[in-house]
Amino acid sequence: MGAAANRPDDGRPPRPLQSRAEFTALYRRLARPAAGARNASAALTPELVRAAAGEVRLGRTVTMAAPIETRTAPDNPQPAGHRLTSPPEAEAGGEGLHFATDRFSMNVHGDADSHLDALCHVVYDGTLHGGVPAGTVTAEGATALSVDLVRNGIVGRGVLLDIPRLRGVPWLEPGDHVTAGDLRAAEAAQRVRVGAGDILLVRVGHRRRRIEAGPWDAARSRAGLHPEAVEFLAERRVAVLGSDGNNDTAPSPTEGVDFPVHVLGIHALGLYFMDYLQFEDLVPLCEEADRWSFLCVVAPLRLPAATGSPVNPIAIL
Repeated sequence: MGAAANRPDDGRPPRPLQSRAEFTALYRRLARPAAGARNASAALTPELVRAAAGEVRLGRTVTMAAPIETRTAPDNPQPAGHRLTSPPEAEAGGEGLHFATDRFSMNVHGDADSHLDALCHVVYDGTLHGGVPAGTVTAEGATALSVDLVRNGIVGRGVLLDIPRLRGVPWLEPGDHVTAGDLRAAEAAQRVRVGAGDILLVRVGHRRRRIEAGPWDAARSRAGLHPEAVEFLAERRVAVLGSDGNNDTAPSPTEGVDFPVHVLGIHALGLYFMDYLQFEDLVPLCEEADRWSFLCVVAPLRLPAATGSPVNPIAIL
């Protein structure tokens, strides 16, 4: 079904492209048992990590994170807080030793800052991934499937698929969908293939649009993957999905299910997600090297009971 079916011209709400029954059938096909991918990242074996190190040819590193924002914006009503806690201005220029210190606070799962979603982030039908009871997430923190599972980092082969480049546009407009066909076509155009244990990064151009056109209410309208594209992730056995958007389209293309890609990817498959990355520094380097795969290093903060973490993934070409 084409994305145009989701954009009526008469002002009515967009029509879902996927029925609840279709979504449920897809979920059941993809769902992994509790013994499975509590660990899609378990696919990142030492052998694959060693192979990923072989992707380094130029010795050049580039961030895939956006700067953390501290100003209110349409997509960031609860911006991160940052203030200097010392020294007082009156002491800063005085004699002797002084330390400048900071305090940060943030809504980890907002619509502006780059972050990683832990497996406990998505609660669906009363459970977490693998049937873990939702009650394991409490006001004091998550006692199961927290971000602490990846305290040793996620290291593997990163593959960037640039969908606006494929379509010949600067970005996908909010509400547009990336299909499995788009992912396969981008592979062919970029002469790269996504494989088992890969960290798949899908560019929709969200960051470039935000930079050039200004922030908008991304919670209501944004480009992302179509839920059926998650079958591609399962077939290729990817370990992590990242995007410069939220990975999910808004409005949701699925009847009665918000964030269907998060439900299918995190809850059913056990994938780690990275939302709101930025690839504008990486794309020119990939184009210059004519290579779209690289060593990728992701190091979330050690937050033992957290549902996610701010993150600064590094591509090493």
